[in-house]
Amino acid sequence: MGGREELINAFFSWGAILIGRFVLTSGKESHYYINVKRLITNPEILRLISKLIVDETRGRGIEFDRVAGPELGAVPIATAVALETERPLVIVRKKPKGHGTGRRIEGEVNPGERILLVEDVTTTGGSVLRAAKIIEELGGRVVAVSVVVDREEGAEEIVGKHYTFLPLVRVSELLEGKNGWEKGT
Repeated sequence: MGGREELINAFFSWGAILIGRFVLTSGKESHYYINVKRLITNPEILRLISKLIVDETRGRGIEFDRVAGPELGAVPIATAVALETERPLVIVRKKPKGHGTGRRIEGEVNPGERILLVEDVTTTGGSVLRAAKIIEELGGRVVAVSVVVDREEGAEEIVGKHYTFLPLVRVSELLEGKNGWEKGT
């Protein structure tokens, strides 16, 4: 597999864009759903996503010590990037573990470490900002947020105020003449 165009095509060939009525993590309603999880269950596409993330960070001179991803959708992506770069993985929980150690992360974050935070889809950016806050409370420094798809509903502006924001694909790119698919209202 190749570059961004191949990733964009995969959304259509793998049926990763659903039309209907959906409630997003942000609480917003949408007439379409971007199902990156459908793509990342395919090893070839997951490898492509990982390569694109690594190429983008290297191309921008972004260096990092660890790769982090909030559960659930970002974990396979973060794992693939960790394997590609041979950097340790950090999994950020949505809620503290209710048993055992009660940890908010799996893996470790040491003071001053540079963290690349990855996510599958962003709408408003709330999920990645919560994950970044947890990492920073542990002493880490988020150097960039890389997302597979930005829905272009505020995440870039909000997240971009605090961190370098690196979307692989914007929803407008998916809209450009692909199979007659149109963004709902």
